[in-house]
Amino acid sequence: QVQLMESGGGLEEAGGSLRLSCTASGSILRIIAMGWHRQAPGKQRELVALIATDGVTSYADSVKGRFTISRDNFKNAVYLQMNSLKAEDTAVYYCSADIQERIGVRGNYWGQGTQVTVSS
Repeated sequence: QVQLMESGGGLEEAGGSLRLSCTASGSILRIIAMGWHRQAPGKQRELVALIATDGVTSYADSVKGRFTISRDNFKNAVYLQMNSLKAEDTAVYYCSADIQERIGVRGNYWGQGTQVTVSS
């Protein structure tokens, strides 16, 4: 079984910074892509940032220039550095990973979510 464990959420003032971390563990042959998503109250879950195995990244327009996604392939970890936080960044943030567990077995996995609250 594969598990994703997030950490680093919390309460921050507008303009401040937070760093989220997520580590994958379990039966992992390789991780193809990792990402962060968020879901605010009453809204659908949305993609925040993605990072491929080779380090290529993509971001939602709303966070470009403020958030940075990175990964450590040796640690099976992904990070989200969030700067210049805004009240509208308040949401539960979820880590995701596209993981190949073994030859012929591949799936998309999610963490349990971590709350980020930005006070204005």
